[in-house]
Amino acid sequence: MIYLLVLIALFILELVYFKVADRFNIIDKPNERSSHSSITLRGGGIVFYFAALIYFIYSGFQYPWFFIGLSMMTIVSFLDDIFTLSNKIRLLIHFSSVLLMAYQLDLFDMPWYYLLIGFIVVVGVINAYNFMDGINGITACYSLAVGALLMIVNQQVDFIAQDLLIFSLSAVLVFAFFNFRSKAKCFAGDVGSVAIAYILLFALGLLILKTGNLIYILFLVVYGIDAVWTIVRRLSRKENIFEAHRSHLYQFLGNEAGANKLLISFFYGAIQFGIGYMVIYFSTASLQTQLIFSLLLIAVLSVFYLLLKNHIIKRHVKL
Repeated sequence: MIYLLVLIALFILELVYFKVADRFNIIDKPNERSSHSSITLRGGGIVFYFAALIYFIYSGFQYPWFFIGLSMMTIVSFLDDIFTLSNKIRLLIHFSSVLLMAYQLDLFDMPWYYLLIGFIVVVGVINAYNFMDGINGITACYSLAVGALLMIVNQQVDFIAQDLLIFSLSAVLVFAFFNFRSKAKCFAGDVGSVAIAYILLFALGLLILKTGNLIYILFLVVYGIDAVWTIVRRLSRKENIFEAHRSHLYQFLGNEAGANKLLISFFYGAIQFGIGYMVIYFSTASLQTQLIFSLLLIAVLSVFYLLLKNHIIKRHVKL
């Protein structure tokens, strides 16, 4: 019953936000690098934060440092969606928020390289998650896939409060209702992509620390392959990797190749879920078997990615 009430509450909060966004003109105008062609409400992903807030109150304020970090990250991302803040302010808040997550994960009590590795991974994934949020439904589908995988493992390992995952995925479902459409009612905005990435990374961090098994990082491998190879390609072309662009595989598929964008989003999530299910299976294997599986998986995905992308570029992109 509580889950149904939470879902209804999140739905209502999303509708209230639409009224606020419409009133204060919080919109996304298409430009030459956009994958959409009409003005759309921005920041619908704020519902992810609302879910975490409801859980925080409902649980009696569990994971306080995580929640403070999430709040800081959400606020600065929301303001950036509206006003475009300076990079120094954003970087300072992001740095502080990641440190708060690290403190909640007890990384400061571990060898220094745990903190360094954790910081690099969290910052990298949050930025990748933000860059990948470029077509309708992709953030929703991918987040549902990753969240579902975490919930499956949590039933076996019990590394995080299941309700936090359930509340968060309920928010993703609400957002998907308005975003997974040919003409979306809203976009996630930086506030949405950053918030859900922060939540999922916190859960993933708890899982890896609880089990001591790094193979679970492959729950993010589909986004990782697209983000990393896109950066490599842009660097090779001497492009600024921090500028907006349309050179991810999903963008080539949707824009140049003309594939159905909702279908692309669905397959990104479905492929990640399928891979994640294999990861769960291999998580109990020997370290050598896990290493072989991981390397083969990354190699196969990279080859498939590069062949498909090069095919699209040769046929549809004028360089």
